[in-house]
Amino acid sequence: MNAPLHAALPPLDPAPLATPFDPAPFVARRRRLLERMAATGGGVAVVPTAPEKLRNRDTHYPYRADSYFWYLTGFGEPEAVLVLVADPAHPEGGRSLLFCREKNEEREIWDGYRHGPAAAQGAFAVDEAHPIGELDAQLPDLLGDQPALWHTLGVDSYWDERLAAAINTVRTRSRAGTRAPGEIRDLRQVLDALRLVKDASELALMQRAADIASLAHRRAMARTRPGLAEFQIEAELFHDFRLRGADGHSYPPIVAGGKNACVLHYVENNAILKDGDLLLIDAGCEVAGYASDITRTYPVNGRFSPAQKDVYEIVLASQLAAIDTIKPGATFQDPHAAALRVLTQGLVDLKLLSGDIDGLIESEAYKPWYMHRTGHWLGLDVHDAGDYKRPVEGGGSDWMPLEPGMVLTVEPGLYIRPADKVPEALWNIGIRIEDDVAVTAAGCHVLTSPPKTVAEIEEVMAHG
Repeated sequence: MNAPLHAALPPLDPAPLATPFDPAPFVARRRRLLERMAATGGGVAVVPTAPEKLRNRDTHYPYRADSYFWYLTGFGEPEAVLVLVADPAHPEGGRSLLFCREKNEEREIWDGYRHGPAAAQGAFAVDEAHPIGELDAQLPDLLGDQPALWHTLGVDSYWDERLAAAINTVRTRSRAGTRAPGEIRDLRQVLDALRLVKDASELALMQRAADIASLAHRRAMARTRPGLAEFQIEAELFHDFRLRGADGHSYPPIVAGGKNACVLHYVENNAILKDGDLLLIDAGCEVAGYASDITRTYPVNGRFSPAQKDVYEIVLASQLAAIDTIKPGATFQDPHAAALRVLTQGLVDLKLLSGDIDGLIESEAYKPWYMHRTGHWLGLDVHDAGDYKRPVEGGGSDWMPLEPGMVLTVEPGLYIRPADKVPEALWNIGIRIEDDVAVTAAGCHVLTSPPKTVAEIEEVMAHG
């Protein structure tokens, strides 16, 4: 585990933003997928990107490629589909075909550059590239005499119907001796398993996203003071995200002062920050599709009250205990179990609970104040792809073992609302502390680094 950050990170070098696109990691991922497909008999995988979505009238939401499609291609334009045909005789284990928009000078004047098939083939290192308008005509030929169609069945009814139509077209050729795929296999399951373990290029992007978000949280911390609005602190975060080259927020940020911090998914971000309250910020940025996810909680006026400090130290101790469990061979459940034990003991120390710690955990007596799990996978999606349990021999399932390249968040918290038998000094104290942690061969590495101890936070807020 890396040491806490006491000084500001140096300004981030903008040079990586100008690095030419490297298709090699995407080629390697396609090869791994084709190997998995071949191991179970082969077939054809169809991976569409996300459609553009209207925000209102004729204005679209900012476009983001589908995470699975991006993982395999790095191609960021809409109206695109990747087709992979498993073939053990092929040098790469199979063929890759990209279907994308054609060049169109008039539309490029309005909407920006398009690669077009000719340029896309070389730039993204695919075997073939074709106009997207040819997809439906080519799909029956690609699916003919293949043992299986690999598809994320049930995720998108439009693609379910479109691929069913292609299979039905193949069936009409049966008298000519062409067979339709006999199976539809779950593409999402195999891709989720691949995405769960990050390669070196992914980890580098996640570290950059973590560095940018860490500096943004530090900036927000230094700028916070009573009388500002939550959205003004949100603006400080976004300023640093874009200034340092991130694409923007990786999810709607939570900027929650006072009692709002006890609402887990508070996103209004429109209240005035009050002297004596805490501010909880849960925000991360996205870099080349990869997310960071950080939460910090600190006093609006820069000084923890005794009660706030007591609760904060419990949550921090639980987070450190959870991080200490992360290593190869541990399971996804281990950080949660470690955090839960510290939090439950803390609730006893605060006199909110009484009794045996094991019994309190078994009965879930802690749930009025801690109602979520301690983390989740992180990657191209904030709540990233990958199972949390795996089947075991003889039936049932067990928690997923950790291995190098996995990345998860560690985010325990306590949320204390006004209630009978709750001391008034503890009312409306909502605290969560979250960092992003990569599993390494030697243990783990904490990617994120905003100030976290009481002393660090108060020093940053005192000096700005």
